[in-house]
Amino acid sequence: MREAEFAARPGMTDEVLYARTGRCGRILLNRPRVINVLNNEMVTSILAQLEDWAHDDGVLAVSIEGAGERGLCAGGDVRALRTVVMAGSGEAVRFWAHEYQMNAAIASYPKPLVAFMDGVVMGGGVGISAHGSLRLVTERSRVAMPETAIGFSPDVGSLFLLSRAPGEIGTHLAMTGLSFSGADAIDCGLADALIARQDIPGIIDRLADGELLDAGVGSTTALGDLAAAREWIDPCYDGNDAVAILAALRAHPAPDAQYAADVLATRSPFAVSIALQAIRRARHMETLSQVLEQDLMLGAAMADSVDFVEGVRALLVDRDNAPRWQHRSLTDVDQAEVAGVFAGDLFTEARLMPMATPDGGQRPPRLEPAENAAAPPREEDVE
Repeated sequence: MREAEFAARPGMTDEVLYARTGRCGRILLNRPRVINVLNNEMVTSILAQLEDWAHDDGVLAVSIEGAGERGLCAGGDVRALRTVVMAGSGEAVRFWAHEYQMNAAIASYPKPLVAFMDGVVMGGGVGISAHGSLRLVTERSRVAMPETAIGFSPDVGSLFLLSRAPGEIGTHLAMTGLSFSGADAIDCGLADALIARQDIPGIIDRLADGELLDAGVGSTTALGDLAAAREWIDPCYDGNDAVAILAALRAHPAPDAQYAADVLATRSPFAVSIALQAIRRARHMETLSQVLEQDLMLGAAMADSVDFVEGVRALLVDRDNAPRWQHRSLTDVDQAEVAGVFAGDLFTEARLMPMATPDGGQRPPRLEPAENAAAPPREEDVE
């Protein structure tokens, strides 16, 4: 691969860097010690750079990569967000609004945007990659939306994609937050092709030469584990009742169904209930921007929930992995409380953001669609 000199935008954070390699503008998330988790300064820089390159005739395509060996991006800096939530400053909701604006900008970008989804790609890492025009996973990819493990709901527009995954796979992943392979990401519509990690430099060289690439750069037929798991996933996750879903998983003889039940029982009951209703609603939304607005509405509501503060504490601060959720179990969640979260107007700040995407953010449906890991790697997600 050709040598590239990465540098920060003048006057902006060095936690995201940029380079021009031939006709390719390259974005490098640069917080490798914490798997490149996102903060507001990084989002501001990325949006500004995307805008510049959109109007630069010398740039034909943009790529997104993560620094270090562990992955593209482990999500947003939720430890920092927990701190501002506890302070009551409102900065968390403003960050989410800004991040979702970036997700929308990526989905509607006027030039090819190639995301290298190597290694850990979780939460906000999905948002910065899965809405791109060419999404490439590798043999090392571990993808997840693990928000229910920290008392939150899957966001960054992920439910637009997961709600359109085959059968009830998306519901399973949204409620449990379990991780899955690159091949499964393709089956779910979160990625386009599987490549070998060692092929990334050659693909960047092709982009630098001005070549317009598509999913043909890799394999689109690699089989993951989730397609076969639909034998138990589809019947167990049918319906809109989280309690019934957990009972169906418990009653199913498949060991993986039993494991999913065990995992689901550890998640925030309130967040799981919200996630189920959110993905059902997302299925009927026509555009990515509508789902992002729902994400912001839910984020504003859940930031006030004790479960978010407690979930981040248990998983990432004290790391005792023993959260004390506000509800003891799914049966204790009042469905009127869940409905109330969805009853109000969409959060006002969402209306201030240019979230519309020319194609609605919708990708062609796939005909048919893991090794699971409960929750993100605790010691690596944040500083």
